[in-house]
Parts: sequence; structure tokens; C-alpha cells
Amino acid sequence: LLQSGQHWAGLRTLLLNVSRAVTRDVLITFSPTEGPRRLNTTEKGKAGKIHLPREIFRSLSSQTVRVVVTVLNIQQLGMFKEINQTAQILDNTVVGITVGESSISGLQDPVQLTFAHRELPQGVTPQCVFWDPSKGQAGGWCSSGCVMQSGDKGTVCSCYHLTFFALLLNPALDGSTAKALMAVATAGCGVAMAFSIFTMALLIFIRCRFRFEETVRTSLGLHMNLVGSLFLLNLAFLLNSGLSGSTHPRTCRVLGGLTHYCLLCCFTWTALEGCQLYLLFVKVLGIYIHRYLAKLCLLGWGFPVLVVGVVGVIGSYGEYCIQTTGHQVIAHLCWITSKHILVHYITNCGYFGLIFLFNMAVFGVVIQKNCSSQGTGAVQGYRKPWKVALGAAGLFCLLGATWALAFLTYGISSTAMLYLFTILNSLQGIFIFVWLVVLYYPKTKETTGSLSYIIRHDKTTTASQD
Repeated sequence: LLQSGQHWAGLRTLLLNVSRAVTRDVLITFSPTEGPRRLNTTEKGKAGKIHLPREIFRSLSSQTVRVVVTVLNIQQLGMFKEINQTAQILDNTVVGITVGESSISGLQDPVQLTFAHRELPQGVTPQCVFWDPSKGQAGGWCSSGCVMQSGDKGTVCSCYHLTFFALLLNPALDGSTAKALMAVATAGCGVAMAFSIFTMALLIFIRCRFRFEETVRTSLGLHMNLVGSLFLLNLAFLLNSGLSGSTHPRTCRVLGGLTHYCLLCCFTWTALEGCQLYLLFVKVLGIYIHRYLAKLCLLGWGFPVLVVGVVGVIGSYGEYCIQTTGHQVIAHLCWITSKHILVHYITNCGYFGLIFLFNMAVFGVVIQKNCSSQGTGAVQGYRKPWKVALGAAGLFCLLGATWALAFLTYGISSTAMLYLFTILNSLQGIFIFVWLVVLYYPKTKETTGSLSYIIRHDKTTTASQD
């Protein structure tokens, strides 16, 4: 480290010798242009402030310790950057604090850093972070244990350990965009519910009107349950967005659990659709399970009950606020609270991520089977390119691919991806409806639906090979 008064591009350091018997807190100012210095007089709003509690010095064994405050310009140094980082660092400034030679953490009184700034740019939201060397392969920014308090002339970060700190500016939604997204989501839910009703009516008609093989009847039953879960999910969202702002906390917890249950049911039935396609196209022969559809219903509607029950016991449901850049609340939802955000990542993001990987592998197998059948002329009624495209799009949505766009709603293009995610999920019911019409209706004398014909053709081919 450099001695006080020596400067190198992007690096400014202040060294202080402080007695262990200090009776007052230590106050230091810092700025990206002037570096750190002891607080005597400073212009308000022109420099940041560092408040070190006296508890730090009382816990040290030596009589005199060295306090090192380092101000880094990471734009010049090229340091403290995550892979694919989309957020910006305020003034490209990172402040490092060390006291003595040992690591200091678990303080009773926090270290307070005041990052001075004027009004922040539109479309960003501040976040207090510190550099965690153990995160990822080369380290990364982490906000665990730091509390942020925003003000007109700066942001105060209170943390209970010493390390390198910064104020991260994350991309955020503005008020007009957020309200537009809520309007699109609400309208989309209404459209999705309408087509879910149409689809269920079509499935009932097809199942009663035509005579299919047992495997196809089971597939129709699976489609019915998946579309039913989509209908309940959209209904739960509409109830949530309409009632959550004025409900009792206990009612809000129930409503949050209900919404979470419907979402998990939708994911689970999506996974069961993938499993059914795997059994039909990969494990073609020798499959018989007594009361198969009833057991699938028990799993599809029962497993989410266990997950929601566990999450409810630990008290993760409650009011969740959607805020704009200026911390203006634009919507109240009954959902998993921000305090238990890890529960959301595990039960929703992690669970769906595993389902998506499996279903996309099954989707590849189905497309390969379909292409091979097209090449041999096995499926006579499915040769038209537009039917192939519609069939692939419907199957793609059936396996939950539109939900995967949620993983892309972070970063620079988050607004565009949020619109795309909202619109395509609203159209998911339409895609499934069209897919079922193309796949199962009208019925001809030569074939009882393309899917059932492919299954029977595979069975015949496999049997002849054996």
C-alpha cells in the first residue's frame, strides 16, 4: 500500500495509527478525486463519510493499530468486475477498509459508509455491496449483512465487517414501464383463462367423441390437468393483484401460499408432460402402470402441497412490494417475502430449471422422431410445413419453454425480456389450444391423430426389430 500523499492512477490511501484506548468513533471522509482523509471540516454533499465504531479498536490486542482506508477507481485499474456484470459502480469507486492485521467481522455496531451523490440516473436502483472473493471463480459482489438507507444527498451503507465496499447501481424499472407491465400481465391472464376454458372443453369433446388408444387417452388427461393448473394460476394471480393491497396479513399469507401452490402445480404438470412423452417416444414397449393417470394426479396436485406446507411453516409468505427506481411502490402482492428470497430461488427457479433441462432433452427426442417419420412418409397427415411449425411451437409451450424467459429478465435488456415473457406466457394457452386442434382434430380414416400414429408406428417398428 502507498504511504499518505503518494498517488498512483486510480489508487489513493490513508494510513492512520489509532490507539486501542480510543474513546470516540473514528470519522473519515473520502472522494474519488481527493482520496480519504481525517474528518475535520468538509463540504456537505461533496465527499463521502466513513464511520468506524470504537468497538473495533477495543477488540484488538495491540495498543496501537494501523487503519488503512483505500479508495480505488476501478475504471482505471480494471479490478472488482464480475463476469457479465450489467450493474454499474457509483463513480467507479470502491472503498477498502482494514484495521490491524486481522479480519474483522460480526460487529455489534455497524461500520457506516455514506456514498455522496446527487440524484441517481433514471432506470437504476442502488444496492450496498462488498467484494466476496469466494463468490464464483474470481469473486463477486455480495449484499448479505449490509443495510441500505437512501437519502437526498447520499446513500448510507451499514455493514458489520471490514472489506472492500461499493454502491452498486442495478438496472430497474421506471414507474410507467412497471405499470404497463402490470396492465399487460392482467390482460394476458384474462386471455389465458379464456383459452384455458376453450382448451378444456375441446379436450373433453375429443376424449368423448373419438376412440383412442389408452396411451393417447392418458395423454389427453395429462393435457387436461396441465391446462387446469394454468387456469388456476392465472386466476390466483388476478385475485392476488386485486386483493393483496387491502387484505389482512394472515389472509395475505394464505393468498401467497395459494399462488405459490398453483405455480408449483403448473411446473409439476409440465414435468409430467415431459415424462409422458419420454415414455411414449423412448420407452415405447412394455409399459403398463395400474391406474396410471390417477397416480399422476396424486403426484401433480399433491407434491406442491408438501412444498407449500414446508414453506408456510417457516413463515415465508406475506406481502411483497414491487418498487420503481425511486422506491415508489406500484404493486402489492401476496407472495414469498423479500426476507426469504432464497426460498423463491430454490422452490421456483431451481425446481423449474431442472424441469426445463429435462423437458428440452425430451423435446429434442420428439423432434428427431418426427423428422425421421417425415422422411420415411410414416405420418401421412402431417407433412405440411405450417402444421409441423404449429406442432413444434405447441409442444415447445406445452413443455414450459416460455417460462424459461424468466431467467433472461435481468440485465440491460430486462425491460424488453419482461414484455416478451409476459406476452408469450399469456399466449401459452393459445399455442396449446392450436396444437391440440392440429394434433387431434379432424380425425381421418387413415390415422387417429399424428401423435398416436407415430407411437403405433414406433411400436410396430420396434416389435419387428425384436
